[in-house]
Formats: sequence, C-alpha cells, structure tokens
Amino acid sequence: MPEFPDIVVYIEALQKRIAGHKLGRVQLESPFLLRTATPRLSDVEGKTVRELRRLGKRICIGLDGDLWLVLHLMIAGRLHWKAGAPREPKKTARLRPKRDLAAFEFDNGTLSLTEAGTQRRASLHIIAGQDNLRSLDRGGVELFLKQGLDQSEMLGEFIDLKSFSSVLQSENHTLKRALTDPRLFSGIGNAYSDEILWQAGLSPVRLTQKMTNNELERLHEATLQTLTDWVKRLREESGDQFPEKVTAFREGMAVHGRYKETCLRCGAKIQRIRYATNETNYCPHCQTGGKLLADRALSRILRDDWPKTAEEFA
Repeated sequence: MPEFPDIVVYIEALQKRIAGHKLGRVQLESPFLLRTATPRLSDVEGKTVRELRRLGKRICIGLDGDLWLVLHLMIAGRLHWKAGAPREPKKTARLRPKRDLAAFEFDNGTLSLTEAGTQRRASLHIIAGQDNLRSLDRGGVELFLKQGLDQSEMLGEFIDLKSFSSVLQSENHTLKRALTDPRLFSGIGNAYSDEILWQAGLSPVRLTQKMTNNELERLHEATLQTLTDWVKRLREESGDQFPEKVTAFREGMAVHGRYKETCLRCGAKIQRIRYATNETNYCPHCQTGGKLLADRALSRILRDDWPKTAEEFA
C-alpha cells in the first residue's frame, strides 16, 4: 500500500502536471470504485484543479466549487500519467477492465488508476466542502506539522518527542500496531513501520506503555529519519518523471520484504511474522535480542517444536 513517502511524491508529481488544468471527462470501468452518490461524477467534469492534498494515505484533488476527488489506492492501486491532449470521445480507447479502474482526462494529459489482482479495494469519493472532506480523516496526527488542511503537502517541522510519545502511549498496543493505526499516526503502513522499528532497534511486539524514555527517543528519531530519507530517495528516483515504480518492496529497504536475507547492520537472517495478507519483517539480533517471534502460520502447527531463537531456526 502506498504510504507517506509514496503519497508525498505522487502529490508532488500531480502538482506539476494537473494544478491549474481543467478536468474534462472521467471514465469509470469498475462500478465498485466510486463510493459516493452525490455530488455526481458529471459535476466534476469541466472543473479546474485548484489544490492537491494528502489526507492520511488518500490523495485529494481539489476542484472549482470546493469539490474534491479523493483517491485511496489501498494495497494494489497505482496511478499513471500520459501527457498530451485526450482523444475525441468517440475515438477514446476502452479501458482494460481487468486492470484499469478509471481515467481522468485533463486538457494536457490523462491520469489513470489501475489495480492489480482481482480484489477491488481502491476507492474514489467525490466530496463537496471542507467539512465533508474532513469526515474522511481517520484522526491520526500528522508527523510533519502543517497549518491544517489548506496547506499543500510539504515536509516541515517534525512532531516533537513529547507529543509523539503521548500519542504512541495513549493506548497499550504493540509498536507495530500503534505505528500503523491511522487513528494514532497519519500515513504510516506496513512497509515503513518495519523500516522504522529496525532503524530504532525495537521489537515490533514491544508494548507502547512499557517503553523507556530512551526507547521513545530512539523511535521518535527513527521515524523522522526513515520517512525523510525515503521521501528523498523516491524524489531522486522519479526525478522529473511521473512515479511509476511504486511498490511496498523497494531496493535498499533494510528488513521489509527481505525474509531470510542478511541484515544490513549485523548479518543475521531477517525473520517475519505472518498474519492474514500482511507480514512483519524484523532482525532477531538487532531488535529482539535473538528471540524469534511466533509466526502464526507455522507456530500453531509446530507448537512445542517451534524454535525459540534464530540459531535454532537457521
């Protein structure tokens, strides 16, 4: 799922391409994409883009009349840009229903939304007004401080340690759950939470209300460093091009998606916890003192035979 760094770079790329440009026709291939009935889809056609914002992991495109197109890409949704004036309606090629969900035709190019796989989780909301837009906010604090919803997305002053710790410890959850809870923090998901915890040298199952002051400081610093570093990397990777290689598994990640590969810091084998369709990756040496965390998919089967240390697992 595209997270804070990915969404920031997407919005910066869109700002350069569609801000000030008129939205013409909108094509929808999937009836499940649009999650609102009013305003109507036709109400946004012919409107000019006035603003772009991030709302958690959502991309918000503000149009004339305080109308908003709000896209949530979920796990497999991706955006693509093709420059150039769109074809005449009668000549417009049909979308590919197995992959393409929507096409937004601007006067200078077409923004398309695709989704891999068979599950349709990506969503489009058409929203009228600021209050209705805020209703989509899950409530998580912004890690990079800004003056409300009317300021364009840029990296600014990072949340201070006291505020960060207060939110983190407001409920007693595991660190993995707390960092990825959109009601606590805005924009962090599965991939970058793994990277943050590795950077901080903390276990993903460490309970938030058991943390020491030193651990809180390390996590605060690691969150800042990880998010800013990855925004910089993705900006450099895309350059002036539209970001097409948006993925949860990136070259250069320390632990996420690197199960059984060697840790970049200590050389131990990266381990994982699998649950549902997600997994948590971690280094047992750097983060859990050599202890293997129970993988639900295997530990339930192996029971007493499940190894307790990385050495036993190797």
